[in-house]
Amino acid sequence: MSMVKAYDIIRNPVVTEKSTYASEHNQVVFDVAIDATKPEIKAAVEGLFSVKVKAVNTLVRKGKEKRFRGRVGQRKDVKKAIVTLAEGQSIDIATGL
Repeated sequence: MSMVKAYDIIRNPVVTEKSTYASEHNQVVFDVAIDATKPEIKAAVEGLFSVKVKAVNTLVRKGKEKRFRGRVGQRKDVKKAIVTLAEGQSIDIATGL
C-alpha cells in the first residue's frame, strides 16, 4: 500500500479519556475514511507505524442534526477504528509521524 493511500485511510488519532484507557489494553483509536475496510485499516497502520496489528474493530458515529440561523443541517458521519496491537508493540500518538 502506498503512503498516500495510507494517509487517506488514517485521518487522525482520537485522544479522549476513553481512548487513553484503551491504550492500557494495547489499543489505539483512529478516525478513518468512511469507506475504509478492516483489511485496509490494518495494512495502513502496519505500514505507517511499523507495528503488528492483532485486530481491528470499527464503528460509525452518526452525524448530529444541527441548526444554524434557523436552517437545519447535518454533520458528517465519522468512522472510528479501534486497533489492537500485538504484545510488545506500541504507538506513541503524541509524537506524530
